[in-house]
Amino acid sequence: MVTKFTCGMRVAFGVCAAVALFPLAAFADDDDKRTAKALQDNSFLIEEAYNQEPGVVQHILGLRRQGRDWDLMFTQEWPVFSQQHQFSYSIPWARLRSDGQRASGIGDVMFNYRYQLFEETMNMPAVAPRFSLIVPSGDETRGLGDGSRGFQFNLPVSKIVSDRVTLHGNAGFTHLFNVEGLKTDSYHLGGSAIYAASRELNFMFEVVHEWSEAVDTGAIVRERSLTVSPGLRYAFNLDAGQLVVGAGAPIVFTEGQRTSYGAILYLSFEHAFLRKK
Repeated sequence: MVTKFTCGMRVAFGVCAAVALFPLAAFADDDDKRTAKALQDNSFLIEEAYNQEPGVVQHILGLRRQGRDWDLMFTQEWPVFSQQHQFSYSIPWARLRSDGQRASGIGDVMFNYRYQLFEETMNMPAVAPRFSLIVPSGDETRGLGDGSRGFQFNLPVSKIVSDRVTLHGNAGFTHLFNVEGLKTDSYHLGGSAIYAASRELNFMFEVVHEWSEAVDTGAIVRERSLTVSPGLRYAFNLDAGQLVVGAGAPIVFTEGQRTSYGAILYLSFEHAFLRKK
């Protein structure tokens, strides 16, 4: 298990570093015809550093099964006056059946603001830090939430490094103010590589390493996990907008526990909500 965590950590760190250090090809932004450019901002576990364009909204529905548990997440992303500012919200719903649990319902809602610090250019990766408020809307007594207000920070970095390959890196943390009277801090580091087989079809490989804190019977419990997820996504470019469907196969390695195998189904629709003059 130590070897798996060590390898996963190296992969995640390596992808993050490669985003910043990979030799950059010279492409003019207005004339960028690279295959990888056609399908972006549709990852499952790793956040891509591309805000919504002005006048364009994205609706995202993700369904994940891990072990016997089901998690459904609905997210909407809206530009705020320009691509530099983006507001979104995420509403989770879960059906829990693992470890003797039998609960279904809404989890803790998140309200997100993301700032496009850097747009991708020939010499610069895209960087878009996100700050999120966590609302304790889930029932913590049934395992559907943490019962605490909190916040999350994530730093996504993205770069197209060749005609068909894009690298993404994430680093962030989550803080909860009052979980049974205690404060908790959790951290994550991840990365992904995406290969554009065509302008519509992408193959994906995502890795996330998490250090999590929770409260159990009045004491802080720490857990370390590594998620490795191969996947693919396909875009339908319709007159009304872009429809993206995808699937992934997350494998989770957690210290002291059995390896967990899961599945992800992904659906996104992106369209204009303002008519261009």
